[in-house]
Amino acid sequence: MENLKQTPLYQHYVDAGAKIVEFGGWAMPVQFSSIKEEHNAVRSKAGLFDVSHMGEILVEGAQADELVQYVLTNDTSLLTTENAHYTTLCNEKGGVIDDLVAYKLEDKKYLLVVNAANTEKDFNWIQTHAKQFDVNVENVSEQYGQLAIQGPNAREIVQKHVTEDISQMKMFEFKQNIELFGKTVILSQSGYTGEDGFEIYCRAEDTPAIWEALLKENVTPCGLGARDTLRLEAGLPLHGQDLSEDITPYEGGIAFAVKLLIEADFIGKAVLKDQKENGAPRRTVGLKVTGKGIPRTGYTILNADGKEIGVVTSGTQSPSSGHSIGLGIIERTEFEMGKELIIQVRKRQVPAQIVKKNQIEK
Repeated sequence: MENLKQTPLYQHYVDAGAKIVEFGGWAMPVQFSSIKEEHNAVRSKAGLFDVSHMGEILVEGAQADELVQYVLTNDTSLLTTENAHYTTLCNEKGGVIDDLVAYKLEDKKYLLVVNAANTEKDFNWIQTHAKQFDVNVENVSEQYGQLAIQGPNAREIVQKHVTEDISQMKMFEFKQNIELFGKTVILSQSGYTGEDGFEIYCRAEDTPAIWEALLKENVTPCGLGARDTLRLEAGLPLHGQDLSEDITPYEGGIAFAVKLLIEADFIGKAVLKDQKENGAPRRTVGLKVTGKGIPRTGYTILNADGKEIGVVTSGTQSPSSGHSIGLGIIERTEFEMGKELIIQVRKRQVPAQIVKKNQIEK
């Protein structure tokens, strides 16, 4: 693990006896106790994740508005200093280079929070296109720590330690310059679990103090394992599996991150406009396995006639229901809600059913 990048909490993982693995070039905890225990804690109470490995890219300057709109697919004119949004960075073919959250910190100053494994790639892509704009692009990832407190008790716990009223904060609303345990943070009502909660952006050196203080509030430390089962139950995509440079937002089930009606041009707009009007060739679906077996990334999906129609992009056994669940990408013409499919699980063919992505654990 010595050759991997480490977050400010690495020593805390070691001291806690967490199982540490490589993830996107980082040494990260996959679990502290057990994936099921951590998963259930988030669903029933509150869990705390270290997501300081995520990347932060700062865009500012006279033409920052124009650059972020050109490289991002959502309508960045809707961003305010209190409302962020989920968006994508696409290539000219409409493929998703990365999915991310965009924050407007002030006029002509944006913070783009990107996936850890894609930080350098995203930064280089944005910087390349920034050459035609009067703007400065900086990778400020090392300056930031990021924690995510998630679960039905998360809001109450955070509210105890901030003076601002956060009871009415909605998804992707955020507050800047918030004092939390004596540290100045950005508090964002967001997360990757399907539960209520907040993502806390702080100075890198302040991360351990906030982590330790939150753990004293009957919050369970959680690793990447629970983060994956939670997001999959909620039908949330993972870049590198459910999204990629060969999968467009329309194919990946995140069409809401694309705003084609804006006048401004953005990279990939022509291809995405065609897919909106004529249909994308593929579609992401929720999968509920009705036989015995767990779908894994890369497993083949067949229709009832045995024809290969797609592939599993993510799969696991749901800790909440005990069912085997997954996401898959299939030919658009094969889509029908409730349709029976077959997943090739090693040498066995296992029956499955198409269900809504946010209900696959039920």
